[in-house]
Amino acid sequence: MLAMFMAGFALLGDGLYIKLKAVLAQHLLQQAWQETLVTQAPQKAWSWADTYPVAAISFPGLDLKPVIALKGSSGEALAFAPGHLENTALPGQQGTAVYAAHRDTHFAFLENIKATDIVKVKDIKGRDHLYKVDNIRIARWDQSGITNENTSQRIALITCWPFYAQTPGPLRYIVEGHLIKNSTLH
Repeated sequence: MLAMFMAGFALLGDGLYIKLKAVLAQHLLQQAWQETLVTQAPQKAWSWADTYPVAAISFPGLDLKPVIALKGSSGEALAFAPGHLENTALPGQQGTAVYAAHRDTHFAFLENIKATDIVKVKDIKGRDHLYKVDNIRIARWDQSGITNENTSQRIALITCWPFYAQTPGPLRYIVEGHLIKNSTLH
């Protein structure tokens, strides 16, 4: 009985650790992001980081804090924040800007997003890019259909699906949108 209690406590602690790490990381990343906007140069959130903030993603009209996205989508980056997939477009560029994050932390809210919602992405230069959600779908990880070889300016936010699954699976929840506005706040 004691062994079962200890195992349960360990699993609970591990789950809380992941969520707490995600929250703390966003706090540190917010500070690095503000420095990045001032200097317009990459700023690491902690000295040993192998990545840095490249964007802030928010949903105007929804009661959500912006999430800071990191360069790259390695397991190390995704443990702390959404990651911008390398070799995909940057916000406002021709092609598709792709961001991935875990379903139980930074992209847990995606299940509440609907078509016509607005996604705002602030880039490293302080420019806002507004995208209108036009497609929400589920696809296998290796059959997403997302390509960077299009002439439009698009965004894709990707997380694992189903949202409350206990084990990893091959399906991904994909929220896509098209650029409706670029602006500069400076």
